[in-house]
Amino acid sequence: MAIHSFLPSVNSMFVRFVTLLAASFVLQVSSGLFPGVSPYGVHGRIVGEQGRAIGLRRRLLDVRAGDETDVCVRWSHQTAIVNGTMFIYGGQAKASSSQNSDTWNDNLLSLSLSSSFQISSPTLKQLPQPSGPPAVANGYLWNSFTSLYLYGGLFSDKPVTSPVPYSTWEYKIASSSWTEHASPKTSAGNFSEPDGVAIQRSAEGAGLSVPQLGKGWYFGGHLDGYTTVGWSQSIARIYLKSFVEYTFPGYTNNGVKSLGGGKKAPDEGVWRNITGGGLQDKGGFTERADGVLVYIPGWGDEGIIVGLAGGTNETFSQMNVVDIYDIGTSTWYKQATSGTTPAIRVNPCAIAVAAPDGSSIQIHLYGGQNLIPYGDQHQYDDMWILTVPSFTWIKVDTSKQSIPPARAGHSCNVWNAQMIVVGGYVGKDLSCDSPGVYIFNTSSLQWQNSYVALKGPGSDDPLNQQPAFQDASKKKGYPGLIGSYGYTVPQAVIDVVGGNPSGAATLTKPALAPTGGPVASGVLPTFTVTGVGPTTTAIVPGSGAPTGASRAVIIAISVVAACLAVLAAYLGFCLWLYRKQLALYKRHVALVQRSNHNSFENDSGPEKLLTLPPGSSSEPGSSHGSSRRGTEGHSYGPVRLDGEDDADLMRGHEPTFVGVLLSPRRSLRVVNRD
Repeated sequence: MAIHSFLPSVNSMFVRFVTLLAASFVLQVSSGLFPGVSPYGVHGRIVGEQGRAIGLRRRLLDVRAGDETDVCVRWSHQTAIVNGTMFIYGGQAKASSSQNSDTWNDNLLSLSLSSSFQISSPTLKQLPQPSGPPAVANGYLWNSFTSLYLYGGLFSDKPVTSPVPYSTWEYKIASSSWTEHASPKTSAGNFSEPDGVAIQRSAEGAGLSVPQLGKGWYFGGHLDGYTTVGWSQSIARIYLKSFVEYTFPGYTNNGVKSLGGGKKAPDEGVWRNITGGGLQDKGGFTERADGVLVYIPGWGDEGIIVGLAGGTNETFSQMNVVDIYDIGTSTWYKQATSGTTPAIRVNPCAIAVAAPDGSSIQIHLYGGQNLIPYGDQHQYDDMWILTVPSFTWIKVDTSKQSIPPARAGHSCNVWNAQMIVVGGYVGKDLSCDSPGVYIFNTSSLQWQNSYVALKGPGSDDPLNQQPAFQDASKKKGYPGLIGSYGYTVPQAVIDVVGGNPSGAATLTKPALAPTGGPVASGVLPTFTVTGVGPTTTAIVPGSGAPTGASRAVIIAISVVAACLAVLAAYLGFCLWLYRKQLALYKRHVALVQRSNHNSFENDSGPEKLLTLPPGSSSEPGSSHGSSRRGTEGHSYGPVRLDGEDDADLMRGHEPTFVGVLLSPRRSLRVVNRD
């Protein structure tokens, strides 16, 4: 486990501590120099200032306690990116490492990807608390270009929360409002269940959105007492191999009978449960949960979906053979892979990026965990590439990098060719993983300390596609691939498929023969790259640009230096003030002694002095003018200038540096009066 992963959170906490310390010091200084805010004087004044400070701290703690952007660890949440903004919904989160219940939540957060940020301080924003959608984990957040759609998920097991009947919850981004579509039912279609079957809430399946097609999918998962109304906790869960499809409102779908002839889905959308497409009803196509789905455009009429990883509590999917779903025909196929394959795992995450000319597409698979043997699960921190169309596995060498802690149950999305990893279960060795956002540069194959928002021609594309894909989308309706803007093919991939950073792959067919479908009968379309667009450049230690960790250290040092400078200036001012007041005091004492010697008559100086008899009050009737005696062995009392208030007197005591330090305003008034 890399030590660097602790730096963002530790430095962030250190900066906050030093900043609060500096603010506290400045308040102390200012309260001593400016009228009306001095913490010194009568005891009631001190208590009042302390009370206000305590109240402020409590208010800060209250705000922090309700800030779901800042948690100890989060996992099993749902994410989606819409037009450069990432949305994070629900899942589980801990406010501290000791929390072991009430981790489920229904919080909705956003993260803008149109601005750069450091991983130590991602610009997470908490959106208004949802009203209606349940607090679930391990579901999926589909997205169109205008809405989010929450499907599936588990209800809390600690405390146990009974699930409610399933409804589709739609979040309309423009109005920031949730709409419930209750009791959804299936529509008949290709290889699907008949009309009118109630949609069940599955959990821990593999989800995917393709907004350019207006569809979302959810593969496998399971049903149990935390997903389904009336399911006894004593009954074992059932794993699924069904494939639920949701057509977004306003989109067409030729695979659904009710949408034949180019009809568009109504406001509540259209559901289809695909159960018999191709190999799906065969023995080799097993039930599974906790896998991932990735969309690959270009093959067939609408592209293909690749299914990776996952399993049940007994069996797990090897990745030497992957599942391929042809969207246009609603049919499943198998495809063998070449190269060293990743170990079996569940709960990884995956994204895909396309070469500038489209000649290769790289699927990145990150993390996950192995549940074998039972009770001794361990998480992975490895990064793998499945390059398509050759379907060859490449393990990314991160041995010389500072990498995030191993994790499972995290999410990853891609924008500007950078994989944005959020959260994840990090095992028991790491107490907190905050803020828990990490960036992997798919072009340089480097973990980096910041997300870089790219600007250039085509950067405003809502799909964040490569420029050549944008042209094809406009002219031919090509669906394209989200998040690839700025991607260039890394050398590790070029060594396998040939070509150059812009593409030009020479390995254009699967290394092992396909079993059928569009992969066997067609090739990926390629495009002409007319110019060099922006690329994602890794910001790594030693590159000359400050990393997230070093930037935090620099800020901390700057704050400390500023505090020390203010402290030095304040001490210097107090020393000057002390010397002035001491000189004034000595002069007053000399005048008083001379005055006593001359029977209390002053005939030379401009000051009109008088003494108070021993034991008398300096200001009769004042509640804070208690009597004092002079120095031992002298009979004269406190001395003041004629016409001065009691608050401005030195009261016959020799000034001390500590006294000046604690009450500079009072000392300054004495010096100025003189």
